[in-house]
Amino acid sequence: MTLTILLSVMTMAGLFLMLWAGVGFIQDKRFFSSAHPDILAIITPKQERFQGQHVLGYILAFIAVAMNIGAIVIGIVNGVQNDFGFGQLFLRLGLMVILLKAFDVIFFDWILLCNSGFFPRYYPETKPFIGHSLFGYNKVSHVIHTTGYLAAAAVLAFIFTRS
Repeated sequence: MTLTILLSVMTMAGLFLMLWAGVGFIQDKRFFSSAHPDILAIITPKQERFQGQHVLGYILAFIAVAMNIGAIVIGIVNGVQNDFGFGQLFLRLGLMVILLKAFDVIFFDWILLCNSGFFPRYYPETKPFIGHSLFGYNKVSHVIHTTGYLAAAAVLAFIFTRS
């Protein structure tokens, strides 16, 4: 259970690093697909604040993806080494998904989007549109993602526990 929690924290850090890389450094609208449509419409292209900003962003994004893939691989390999059955491995992967989505809703949506100056720091034009009214605008997307990720966790657990 301790490893599962540590791997969940690793995915949370990776997800935050991905957001920071996209919003703060890469600054390309293609990375903002989950943004509220009103916010997306007012975001304007930004100049690099320093030389190599976009390159740094892509490096951070690569590290973030590697962290998330690494957490899944470590969780599966450890489960296989410890003879986890389907239920145990699905529980580990499913718990990682649920904790990551909880982090997404609480930290990203409630804290960063609704209650902090994170986005206006990089996109000042969004300041008048940021607020509590945005909380929950993407709940359908969260449900779809969670369902898909849990299904993927079940498939992975099934594949790696067949023997």
